[in-house]
Amino acid sequence: MDSVNIEYREIVEKILQEYADFLGNDDDVKVELVFDEKRDRYLLIETGWQNGYRIYGTFLHIDIIDNQLWIEHDGTEEGIAYELMAAGIPERDIVLAFKLPELQKLRSLAIS
Repeated sequence: MDSVNIEYREIVEKILQEYADFLGNDDDVKVELVFDEKRDRYLLIETGWQNGYRIYGTFLHIDIIDNQLWIEHDGTEEGIAYELMAAGIPERDIVLAFKLPELQKLRSLAIS
């Protein structure tokens, strides 16, 4: 296994765990972490019921593809890419997959 993937995996899991701890669970809505290390897919989802409405959605979704972190969905206010960079991930290894390639180029973050 590639040592870059191991390091990136540890960073992603740590940051998602911190979000899960911050969001917490209540009696109606649960925060769930899904770590698929075999396929390098990492998600934080919310599921449950609130005021008679079904709650189910992905808060964060990051894949590791070809030694890059592909942010498939980002439900944070500031953007998880900045936290990944602060944790030591080079900007060139972060892809904002949820944006059109034309819009990704406007940012300084990698597109692939």
